[in-house]
Amino acid sequence: MVPGCTATNAVPLIVFTIKYGSPYIPPNDRWHLYNQQQLKSKPLILGARERKSIEAAIRETCQIREWSLLAINIRTNHVHTVVIANRDPENVLTAFKANATRELRERHLWQDDFSPWVRKGSKRKLWNEQSVARAIDYVLYGQGEDLPDFDG
Repeated sequence: MVPGCTATNAVPLIVFTIKYGSPYIPPNDRWHLYNQQQLKSKPLILGARERKSIEAAIRETCQIREWSLLAINIRTNHVHTVVIANRDPENVLTAFKANATRELRERHLWQDDFSPWVRKGSKRKLWNEQSVARAIDYVLYGQGEDLPDFDG
């Protein structure tokens, strides 16, 4: 067991898969329409500036709270982290979202009064070194090509 190790993942895009590499479910127009109607604004696309701000906020949060950030990968529509923390995964995710939102607002990258994040997010406790290693591998190497450090 790896005490306090948590994988957090704020995912505004819902993808249903059972196992890594399994096929996606077919598109559902009614589900897509329902989700569109729930949006308060256009979905936030995380460009290079947003990704840098979010990463800085997460790293700062980990440093201040003395959590160990083992892996981070910020994509255009979601964030993956693997963290060793002395808190419940829900508290870790809440801290990351709050500080990332603060950082985005301070840099004028998010101006709305509401949060850019979904209400929930995936939070998994990792119970052994193999689980931690797999989570780190997934976060660092299972997300597709590296994204550029610039927009445009």
